Amino acid sequence: METFYLGVVIVLFILAISDLIVGVSNDAVNFLNSAVGSKASTFRIIMIVAALGILVGCTFSSGMMEVARKGIFHPEHFYFSEIMLLFLAVMITDVVLLDAFNSYGMPTSTTVSIVFELLGAATAFTLIKILSDPNALELNEYINSAKALAIISGILLSIVVAFSAGVIFQYLSRLLFSFDYKTSFRRWGAIWSGFAITAITYFILIKGAKGASFMTSEMKDSIQENAFLILAVSFVAWTVILQLAAWLTKLDILKFVVLIGTFSLAMAFAGNDLVNFIGVPLAGFNSWELFTAGGAQAPDAFSMEGLAGKVPTPTLFLVIAGLIMAITLWTSSKAKSVVKTSLDLGRQYDGHERFTSYAASRSLVRSFSTFALSVNNLLPYNLRNAVLRRFDQTPFVAKQAHLGKDAPSFDMIRAATTLTVASILIALATNWKLPLSTTYVTFMVFMGTSLADGAWGRESAVYRVSGVLSVVGGWFFTALSAFSVAFIVAVLLYYGGIVAIAIILAAAAVIIYRTHRYHKERLEEQLEHEKGIAEGSLTTSDVLGIVSRGMDSISTQLMTTVDDTLNALEKEKLSDLTKIYKRFSEHRRRTQRVKYLMSEALEKIEDDEAAHFYILSADYLNEMAEHVYRIIKPARDHVDNNHKPLLPEQIEELRAINDLLKLRISETVKLFSSFGEEDPSDELKRFKPFSKELMRVRKLQIKRIKNQEIGTRNSQFYLNLLGELRNLGLFTLRLVKIYEDIVLSRPTDDPQIVEADPEIPPVMDEIVSTPVGEVSEDPSEEVHEEDKEVE
Repeated sequence: METFYLGVVIVLFILAISDLIVGVSNDAVNFLNSAVGSKASTFRIIMIVAALGILVGCTFSSGMMEVARKGIFHPEHFYFSEIMLLFLAVMITDVVLLDAFNSYGMPTSTTVSIVFELLGAATAFTLIKILSDPNALELNEYINSAKALAIISGILLSIVVAFSAGVIFQYLSRLLFSFDYKTSFRRWGAIWSGFAITAITYFILIKGAKGASFMTSEMKDSIQENAFLILAVSFVAWTVILQLAAWLTKLDILKFVVLIGTFSLAMAFAGNDLVNFIGVPLAGFNSWELFTAGGAQAPDAFSMEGLAGKVPTPTLFLVIAGLIMAITLWTSSKAKSVVKTSLDLGRQYDGHERFTSYAASRSLVRSFSTFALSVNNLLPYNLRNAVLRRFDQTPFVAKQAHLGKDAPSFDMIRAATTLTVASILIALATNWKLPLSTTYVTFMVFMGTSLADGAWGRESAVYRVSGVLSVVGGWFFTALSAFSVAFIVAVLLYYGGIVAIAIILAAAAVIIYRTHRYHKERLEEQLEHEKGIAEGSLTTSDVLGIVSRGMDSISTQLMTTVDDTLNALEKEKLSDLTKIYKRFSEHRRRTQRVKYLMSEALEKIEDDEAAHFYILSADYLNEMAEHVYRIIKPARDHVDNNHKPLLPEQIEELRAINDLLKLRISETVKLFSSFGEEDPSDELKRFKPFSKELMRVRKLQIKRIKNQEIGTRNSQFYLNLLGELRNLGLFTLRLVKIYEDIVLSRPTDDPQIVEADPEIPPVMDEIVSTPVGEVSEDPSEEVHEEDKEVE
């Protein structure tokens, strides 16, 4: 049995390494977003500073490890066998939850997750003890409920206070310096920066001294007693040093402030949050040490009262944990995703927004706008104009246009303010022993400074507010899901034993693998979109290459989807059609995203004709995706409503048309890949078999209708499918035409190609125009026209 628990300890440490990796990926946003977003230095320098902060902070965290051992429950009321399974349930839940949040790029609180996982697992074992033992204690004797309530109240308080403080401090800072801050910063910059670094220095002392193992209690008391003197001396010293440095050297004071702030928050993260990753495994290790030292007592009779006392944390474990976190910080793509989410919500400029608008966000933005206008109208005209001049973003916009892809998301005034305010709030909370989450404070301060800086304009405010609500909602979802999942896992481990442990560990590995694969696919998709437009200006051949790659990827997806739909339709497999529908809905969103990001690419295209070509190509590929969507959804609805299936000959006719269409799309992709080496006029002539087959099949369907071989539903559905396949062929032809007219610089009869369709050659007359006698009998034509109007 001792070997079994040794195995549990080993599993706990393996999970600790995994938790360190996913934890750093999540919490990197706390200390990286200001420096990365303002481009205070190169990414390499920022990461070195953050890594040093982590390594220093790890040595300050020994005192925090007691939270995992006795902060949430009273260990003296549990036995060794229960404690070990409790810790195992917590770690499995923690790794899976954090990895899921990271994969979707959503920052969450590791503090809240570990606290509620401990609470959930402890509650599970407490209820088991109460239900199985009539002499058991009351629930509140086992659980430290006061601590849990204090943490919940701390969450709510920190969200409001951090956001409000961020708004106020940033508003005042911008009033003082404006966006064109070079002149005013020479006058007031040293004083302002002296205040900022003093706050950060005090934060380092207060936060570091609390958990540092090398500091005696006398030293800690001395710091507390002389706090005001330390602050005054620090302020004067830093102000003088920075002013002299500005006069005598070329030191960029703001960059220095941002890097110092990054170091301090990274140190705080390691000192405060390291317990969230290795606290539970270390508590498990301490439990195993106490059990093995206690003699031959049975695991389910060995009391864990030893955990309630002071248990020193080995320095070696802290150093190893620090090294793992520092390495992860350099290598984790998920960390960059979480940072990107925060930067997207706080960037100074508009662009593609990751979050859609919700009713709550629209209502909040509308109410705030009304209130702001009312206040604005009450202010004197001169005062209003003076404030508007201080918030004029023209200098920042000009700088961004000049720097291009190297432009920062926001300036260093905001970055320094964010770090300073976050440091002050965390230092105050630590000094007053208030429960606090570094994630909540840094994120909400960052959002507050973004709002005050005018980053949430009318073009983006509703989406940014939706994003903030999503992240904040995710924090509360973290608490609920952490408690629930840990509770369930603890019960399964208690009753399932070794078998349950093996199954749950395997399931956790599968979940982590799937979320990792999802994140990798998202990252590859993003890199593919950015390929070719990240650097400098684009020539016509560059644009042709981008469109060619996009066509190759999109057309393969489209035609595979149509094939799969026809197969599922033939077998009437609703489950397959639903999977296809969900899969293609995601692909459709990606195609639409390319269209939304069009303006970003157009700014880099030198030639107007190439830009014209890019707009049309993106628009046509998006239209093709829409028409495939109109094949999948009606097909799914048709089967879901239990309508009669299509006739076997109808399926074969659709397949024949689809095969001809796939050939034409494939040849069009090759044409674009040839970069002008092939003559598009030959490809235009090859559309004739497709158009003839389409006309033949339509006439066969009309005969079936007249002979009453099929019902109304069948007729409408089948003609709709034919109409959408026809539209796919039409847009494929249009792609060939714009290649001929724009890429090869051939003359065109219609200079407004964006507004009107390209000239259609005679071979496609049958596709776009139906004989007069057939119009009234083809309902797909009317449906198609209605769809065009909707678009």
